[in-house]
Amino acid sequence: MKTEDLINLIAQDTRRPLNPSYMLSGAVVIGALISGAAFFLTLGFRHDISQAVETVRFCFKFVVTLSLFATAVTLVDPAIRPGSDFGRRRWLLLVAPILLLSSTIVELLVTPSDLWVTRLIGHNALHCLTIIPALSAFPGFFLFLAMRQGAAENPGGAGALVGLVSVGIAATLYASNCFDDSPLFVATWYPLATLIVVTIGYFGGRRFLCW
Repeated sequence: MKTEDLINLIAQDTRRPLNPSYMLSGAVVIGALISGAAFFLTLGFRHDISQAVETVRFCFKFVVTLSLFATAVTLVDPAIRPGSDFGRRRWLLLVAPILLLSSTIVELLVTPSDLWVTRLIGHNALHCLTIIPALSAFPGFFLFLAMRQGAAENPGGAGALVGLVSVGIAATLYASNCFDDSPLFVATWYPLATLIVVTIGYFGGRRFLCW
């Protein structure tokens, strides 16, 4: 193609550029709605949720999962803009782990030692390791589509962020069904489920977010 022809094609392209921020927000909302629909069609709330919401352990699960979502989602937009600096915001990702660690220490102090292993293992470990990654697939898919409209300098890291955001949504939904409320359980199995999704997101980012 001649240079003059290329210039003419560019001049004729009057389409307005897509706003990545709007696309990312839309992807999060759509993915969360579909994930929520899948959750309520297959699982739904635990049957004793009206009593569970009155307990600190149950409610604290949502403090952790929503903290993960809120901190990770703020980094997605800069992740696909070349030259963007996360600055101090990257340290916000430590909020959820610190909350988990703190709650685990408190749980060990207030729980008899002969119950530690029982509460850590719980009753729904396998469900946690399968349902959270499964529900993460919906927001993860739409976020990947939206992030392809940007230019991630670190595709793997951007993909890992997709995983964190998706887990924040999925784990919040799953927590309302899970009967294991002990921080010992949450601090063990929720991070393992998160690791699965983040690992998939990292390699998915390296494969699909390269430019």
